[in-house]
Amino acid sequence: MTDLLSWPWYVAGPLIGLTVPALLILGNKSFGISSSLRHICASCLPSGIPFFKYNWQKEIWNLVFVLGILIGGIISVTLLSSPQAVNVHPDLVQELAGYGITDYSNLVPVELMNWESLFTARGLIMMVGGGLLVGFGTRYAGGCTSGHSIMGIANLQLPSLIATVFFMIGGFIMANFILPLILSL
Repeated sequence: MTDLLSWPWYVAGPLIGLTVPALLILGNKSFGISSSLRHICASCLPSGIPFFKYNWQKEIWNLVFVLGILIGGIISVTLLSSPQAVNVHPDLVQELAGYGITDYSNLVPVELMNWESLFTARGLIMMVGGGLLVGFGTRYAGGCTSGHSIMGIANLQLPSLIATVFFMIGGFIMANFILPLILSL
């Protein structure tokens, strides 16, 4: 197994930042992941629904991009998985142990993500409720974090700045107040 480290911020940050001018130069394209579900529905569902009546073929590059993310994830998990436990800061390990979370052998603690915990109150709130809230929030905000925070702010769009500020506030509230309540269930 190859011992790999994540890319440093000073490499990954500029590469992500360069996607904005590259997409604008290569055809005035907008970056975002959440709109790909609309393109998939427009290509598969009957054409009688007004929301899906648009030229989705023009956005096929976005679907190829999402497919590349899926393929990249499969390649990563197949070729780059490590049998070692995830390296978690000792202070966080101690804090999470108070909630009964101790197994870091997967990318997400086993106590949180497994079939048995899905049908518990904690599992339903985190996986089903969280998924519904993320989906609703993405639609309500008019896009996902990548679309607003990377593309929208780079294009100096005030709605994207507002959405990003509220994404950050929501993440802070979730991590510091709501998640401890859910984990104590």
